[in-house]
Amino acid sequence: MVFSAIVVTSALKSAIGLMGTSLWLIPLLIAGLSYYRYDQLDPESRLIDKHPLYSDYDFIIIGGGSAGAVIASRLSEIPNWNVLLLEAGPDENEITDVPSLAAYLQLTTLDWKYKIEATDKACLAMKGGRCNWPRGKVIGGSSVFNYMLYVRGNKQDYDHWESLGNPGWGYNQVLYYFKKSEDNRNPYLQRSPYHATGGYLTVQESPWKTPLVVAFVQAGIELGYENRDINGEKQTGFMISQGTIRRGSRCSTAKAFLRSIRLRKNIHTAMNSHVTRIVIDPLTMRAIGVEFVRNGRRQIVRARKEVILSAGAINSPQILMLSGIGPKEHLQHVGIPVIKDLQVGENLQDHIGMGGLTFLIDKPVSIVQDRFQAAPILMHYVINGRGPMTTLGGVEGYAFVNTKYANHSIDYPDVQFHMAPASINSDAGVQVRKVLGLTDEVYNAVYRPINNRDTWTIMPLLLRPKSRGTIRLRSSNPFHHPIINANYFSDPMDIAILVEGAKLAIKVSEAKVFKQFGSKLHRIKLPGCKHLKFGTDAYWECHIRHISMTIYHPVGTAKMGPPTDPTAVVDPRLRVYGVAGLRVIDASIMPTICSGNTNAPVIMIGEKGADLIKQDWLSSSTINHEIKRELRKS
Repeated sequence: MVFSAIVVTSALKSAIGLMGTSLWLIPLLIAGLSYYRYDQLDPESRLIDKHPLYSDYDFIIIGGGSAGAVIASRLSEIPNWNVLLLEAGPDENEITDVPSLAAYLQLTTLDWKYKIEATDKACLAMKGGRCNWPRGKVIGGSSVFNYMLYVRGNKQDYDHWESLGNPGWGYNQVLYYFKKSEDNRNPYLQRSPYHATGGYLTVQESPWKTPLVVAFVQAGIELGYENRDINGEKQTGFMISQGTIRRGSRCSTAKAFLRSIRLRKNIHTAMNSHVTRIVIDPLTMRAIGVEFVRNGRRQIVRARKEVILSAGAINSPQILMLSGIGPKEHLQHVGIPVIKDLQVGENLQDHIGMGGLTFLIDKPVSIVQDRFQAAPILMHYVINGRGPMTTLGGVEGYAFVNTKYANHSIDYPDVQFHMAPASINSDAGVQVRKVLGLTDEVYNAVYRPINNRDTWTIMPLLLRPKSRGTIRLRSSNPFHHPIINANYFSDPMDIAILVEGAKLAIKVSEAKVFKQFGSKLHRIKLPGCKHLKFGTDAYWECHIRHISMTIYHPVGTAKMGPPTDPTAVVDPRLRVYGVAGLRVIDASIMPTICSGNTNAPVIMIGEKGADLIKQDWLSSSTINHEIKRELRKS
């Protein structure tokens, strides 16, 4: 999602290097955040970028993102273990802490800036027919510039994983790990058996909302859905968003899991360390170290026990293949010696949705950039941690709904709605169009005529796509971006479900509660769809294929499965088949994508993966004793 861009005032544009005349506000924002809020919210202070490193460690973790930060924190609870965390990017900064600035972090140095390959099936309104795939190149990974939405997925997802031959991954088992991380500060969830307090990861609602999100939830009730905790007993329903924020500030996994333990003697963090390959002994078929480039210098650090790959669903398969683990024919094609023939880079899945669905309103209650005055909003946020800058990237509500294709006999909705009190037009084309990569033709024809008008949007999202894509190496050069073929809509069922999702979204907009705002559908046709009658199924399919909206949830490229599954890369304990001392613990291991935003499930995978490592290397009594001792010290 990209709606955070629209809440930023002209002064804040300049705060991250955009054009404008208010350049003097750059130091004001940074100094203000530091002076008024930073020590208060983050008494642990910044992570230590360790120089020099030891020659060897017990565990080396590749990637300090949503999973890697969790694993590093949990493994370092065992004081006799030395842990090294390698991250390709730098540390967070004051700007990344501001929830509303999420979209402005895309296409910066904190982003890997990936793009998918062009096809004739999706992203047709984007420049070159290629959707952007931002991924976090920063400590904390994509949790540093995601939209902070805390969504766990559906119980059926995890029971399905277990049914595929992955014992221990059913819902009842993974719920423990969701709760282990959580410090939920929503008062109405305090007594819920599905939530917990006291964990590292803070979850709460944004302290600022528009009346549109209240209307959105009420509209769902009008349509027969319940206002419920979608992370609780049942998922189907409408809800005001919960997010990983802490007193108005982003709570990334780096902030949650690493800063609080930064002074532990047995954990080293090395930033700006680009991993080029895992060193594997071909005689013993064991991972024995990691090669990486830091500050222009190539280094190798050895692992006494394990190498843990947590670089995400794009970088993890890339690193595996660079290390000789992957499809035999592909590795031979790019000139990499084959160490283990596995289906790495297959099974790529992502949540794809419909962007640009816009509803015009006649009340000044949405987020329109030009309406916001820079200094008052900025200072209110800096001093009080409140106001529109605390919005979860602009996404105020979400819902899980059933199209005609869903199984209505069980709680397993097939479409998710993201609701935002703004649309592509709301920042007059300053940032949202750039993040999406929209062509000038599309923006000028459809959205420029309503620049800075009050609008709101619903983005229908396909929860369980049938289409599968691939990650492939572009070459044997570890600094070349991999080839990402998302393969959107290769299965016709995916587009059919999304068309129904679009029609349901319009029904929500037509609910009685929205009449108070004069809500009506923006009806200018997309240039590539002018030959079709507006509002027909054929038109909505054309719209979806043009403004195809990913919310950046790639998973599945190092699939978890039993030994009998020829497509599996890791076993149910996340160990790479045929290579000792090597695990993958991140979104790559998902056999099928979970039904909702993926950040919370990846944190859960990190928690469970860390426990699997402890179980394999320690007795249960040792685990309990060592962890309790370390937590008392912390």
